[in-house]
Amino acid sequence: MPETSPVGGGASYAAAGVDIEAGDRAVELMKEWVKKATRPEVVGGLGGFAGLFDASVLKRYDRPLLASATDGVGTKVDIARRLGVYDTIGHDLVGMVVDDLVVCGAEPLFMTDYICVGKVYPERVAAIVKGIAEGCVLAGCALVGGETAEHPGLLGADDFDVAGAGTGVVEADRLLGAERIRPGDVAIAMESSGLHSNGYSLVRHVLFDRAGWSLDREVAEFGRTLGEELLEPTKIYALDCLALTRTAEVHAYSHITGGGLANNLARVIPDALHATIDRSTWTPDPVFDVVGRAGSVERAELEKTLNMGVGMIAIVPQESVDVALTTLADRGVDAWVAGEITERGNRAEAVTLTGDYAS
Repeated sequence: MPETSPVGGGASYAAAGVDIEAGDRAVELMKEWVKKATRPEVVGGLGGFAGLFDASVLKRYDRPLLASATDGVGTKVDIARRLGVYDTIGHDLVGMVVDDLVVCGAEPLFMTDYICVGKVYPERVAAIVKGIAEGCVLAGCALVGGETAEHPGLLGADDFDVAGAGTGVVEADRLLGAERIRPGDVAIAMESSGLHSNGYSLVRHVLFDRAGWSLDREVAEFGRTLGEELLEPTKIYALDCLALTRTAEVHAYSHITGGGLANNLARVIPDALHATIDRSTWTPDPVFDVVGRAGSVERAELEKTLNMGVGMIAIVPQESVDVALTTLADRGVDAWVAGEITERGNRAEAVTLTGDYAS
């Protein structure tokens, strides 16, 4: 007996929910933005099966070390989705990736992205890529390729997620890290632009589920709506950190992301040493206090989840402090001496936070 076709004709990719034409349209719309995020070493253009980067640039290094990092932006994408604002989330993605690269002293060279959607809306996808491209420009790296995947049935039509991977290079004898840190070194903190891209599961739980706030709520402490505050893009420090390594002696960086200041700084503190960070040297942005009060969140919980106003830490010798602060100030980065490195002694922990935040 011959097989019968389902009602409505034979099956197709489009009938399954995947719109190839919409994907092609999205590629066309994003081309102008990708062209802006380039470097002289990029070979070819958008549309190939792989991005090409001329590795002969590495010949100028004696012993080039390639650095690689990958990340996403977590549940911050939910804020972008709810607000229908898609051209800033890419800044967050780039910041999460390239600022991990620069921690070891690596110059970011190129990035690729992965965008997963429930349904391809070309203008929406192009807006996401626009933000990624703009972030790459701010980081001095190229966007050499990416992938947009449509997952009907797994994601709702308005749902999406983004991820990215980056590659950088550093001269082996200029590699930064724990082995360079010495007693007497100073911790210089660089101000964050707010929450950045970590802790949004806690923030959403507190402000939406418990406090019942809406994204269009005007919040006096912010001077703008809740949604505008939560969507503030992650500050990208890559070029600032690279400039700092050219003008001052830098021993290590710590990118303050998920896990908070103490946990991330501990990753670059040698076993025999200890970092003391004085909270009284800065005042966290109001968003951190608002989240704490709205959810009755204890300070220890906030500090192990959110950056509390510090996005990057540089560890420098005492004699480099003045030039380091001047360099960062000249680049428009708010920075200050936040602590010091000493012998650990009998302390079990690598990092201690002391004092109370300045009011």
